[in-house]
Amino acid sequence: MLIRTDPSSDVPLFAQIAASVRADAAAGRLRPGDRLPSAREVAAALEVNLHTVLHAYQQLRDEGLLNMHRGRGAVATSAVADLAQLRDDIAALTSRARRLGLSAEALGALIRHSAEPTPEVSS
Repeated sequence: MLIRTDPSSDVPLFAQIAASVRADAAAGRLRPGDRLPSAREVAAALEVNLHTVLHAYQQLRDEGLLNMHRGRGAVATSAVADLAQLRDDIAALTSRARRLGLSAEALGALIRHSAEPTPEVSS
């Protein structure tokens, strides 16, 4: 597993680390039961503060993607398989959109619109 960050980005480093782990899960490179590198190893490799990595790992734990155990490290949960399935769903959706002649921008707008909360209708 290779965790990637961009120090010049405006995105906080902990968020970049978490996003990199999510991307590995979505790509199928991280599977349920896989152990992540220790926070100390990641911090040393990326030359960031240990607490930055721990913050990322805790965020992923809160999302249900990791289990963290003192002394045993961070382990991917079965939820990472859901991200890989989501990747497959997205590939099928983009393929269907292309067949319908829908641009990437239009598809993105549809996705953003569908992700917005729907207003409640009072009766």
